[in-house]
Amino acid sequence: MVDGDVLSRHAIADYLRHCGYVVVEAANTDEAMTALGDLKLAIDVILCEVEAIGTKSGFELATWVRQNHPTLEVRIAGSIAGAVDTAADLCESGPHLSRPYEPQAVVDYINRLRATRDRG
Repeated sequence: MVDGDVLSRHAIADYLRHCGYVVVEAANTDEAMTALGDLKLAIDVILCEVEAIGTKSGFELATWVRQNHPTLEVRIAGSIAGAVDTAADLCESGPHLSRPYEPQAVVDYINRLRATRDRG
């Protein structure tokens, strides 16, 4: 989970852990790319805020992940509806989540992503 807002990130990460998920938190896109390089981590889904900070934007991270880790699901979340719609068009993978996060909606969304991937 990539989100520079520590309070938002911790709240959703804690909820996901409560629901049985293992969550890797990243404050920026650089930390996320480092985590993806760690072969000991089994990452299935990346949730990244649209306004992520780092050497790559949230959009650029999504593109990088799709090019370098094509089996991973990556989704962008944002509080700006227009930016999220643009991300969906650019990344060809809508629909996306919006912030503030609704914890159960995040869990449901990840479950759908994993189910779709497992069927594919």
